[in-house]
Amino acid sequence: MFPTSLASSVVSTASVGPPPASAGSAALPAAMRPTDLSEALTAADDFLWGPWLLIPLLLGTGIWLTIRLRAVQLRKLLPALRFALVDRSDGEADTAEGDISHYQALTTALAATVGVGNIIGVATAIHLGGPGALFWMWVTAFFGMASKYSEAFLAVRFRTTDANGQKSGGPQYYLQHAIKGRLGTVLSVFFAVSTLLACFGIGSMTQSNSVAAQLEHSFGADPALVGIIMAIAIGGVLLGGIESIGRVTAAFVPMMIVFYVGGCLYILAVNITAIPAALALVISSAFTGHGMVGGFAGSTMLAALQFGVARGIFSNESGMGSAAIAAAAAKTNHPVRQGLVSMTQTFIDTFVVVTCTGLVVLSTGAWTGDDPATMTAAAFTTGLPGQWGHYIVSVALIFLGSSTILGWAYYGERCAVRLVGVHGVLPFRLFFTVLIFLGTVTSLEDVWTFADIANGLMAIPNLLGMVLLSGLIASETKAYLAQDPRLRRPGDEFTSIPVKA
Repeated sequence: MFPTSLASSVVSTASVGPPPASAGSAALPAAMRPTDLSEALTAADDFLWGPWLLIPLLLGTGIWLTIRLRAVQLRKLLPALRFALVDRSDGEADTAEGDISHYQALTTALAATVGVGNIIGVATAIHLGGPGALFWMWVTAFFGMASKYSEAFLAVRFRTTDANGQKSGGPQYYLQHAIKGRLGTVLSVFFAVSTLLACFGIGSMTQSNSVAAQLEHSFGADPALVGIIMAIAIGGVLLGGIESIGRVTAAFVPMMIVFYVGGCLYILAVNITAIPAALALVISSAFTGHGMVGGFAGSTMLAALQFGVARGIFSNESGMGSAAIAAAAAKTNHPVRQGLVSMTQTFIDTFVVVTCTGLVVLSTGAWTGDDPATMTAAAFTTGLPGQWGHYIVSVALIFLGSSTILGWAYYGERCAVRLVGVHGVLPFRLFFTVLIFLGTVTSLEDVWTFADIANGLMAIPNLLGMVLLSGLIASETKAYLAQDPRLRRPGDEFTSIPVKA
């Protein structure tokens, strides 16, 4: 189990990262130290995300699905990347069911997962678990790709159309309609409620709080003014629905990733001679741990595995079920196609963005510092000419936090539709927008912890569902890929199983 004093710095780097000023309850002033409620929330958070519950459940499900799918993430990665990033849609996308393209569904999910945690969270994992934590992030991502494929497949396979004519899908639907009886209904409602609660915290208030704090720290901006601007800008996008969100993320997310990864690649090119030693350190430390170096406290193999697996899961959200909600909106004629596209999200998140961050932190020597919250900024300041490197990290954090809000807003909205119907859409959007502002002017220690708990609870029904439905996933995947192994066909008509909106 994670030590309580480290819980916020580890767990709150889910896909979003901790508030810039937060380093765990032990660092808080006396007046802000946890109450009994805070301590209870932290204890529940530690147990839920500790080494005996969600970590083995998430990793174990990924391994099981990898076996059932015959390592589809390895066999079909290149065709999936081509289909996601080059083709971007079915050949007959105009006739396919759905609201947005494959590519827009991918970027919407990326917007929610490629977050502040990809910058701060990687440094936190390395600080706590040693360089070997990066290796276990890779392992987790590899098996997580099978989970991401499976949940996206099920989302399209069992999606429905709501009263407004928009597609709705995800665990809140496929758990109910693929698992018959009371069990499916209970799992479905449990997921929807957990996701709705998580989106208000981890997808709204905590994100705007991080953005406002970063702007205040780097540029002296007034948090309240930042909150007003964010609420107006993001609220305007949300009122346009998934089509508006899809257009914004399709233009915004690639630019955001290229901007940040471009800075990483420059630093790695300048420090190219240090990369082999950094990679060797990652591999050796993954199995032996690492002793004390500079401000680094030292780690064991267990710590490297524990923090690496936890951080990897938090980063790419594979198995959480959230990205499946965006996948269900894609224009596609077959669930296998969108499953493979969604699978590339985990690859991009971990094997590209997380790897770049980790190697930058290691190759520049910044990983031996005392504060993981500033470690990546220190690496950029060291690796780039002049003193403006840390501003790249600040700008990236701002864009990443804002994009995460958009992705999670859609997740929460679809779960609200599942629970109360389409008449709940407008109240949800307005309430969510108000929370964006409140997050910039409110202290959020307990909100972060509560959001982490809700974020973990939503994974449990989804993982159980995927294990129970693994036979269906494997058989239909095998049948489709036998006919279209390279994803070159223009698209076969596939009619989703009809369900009530």
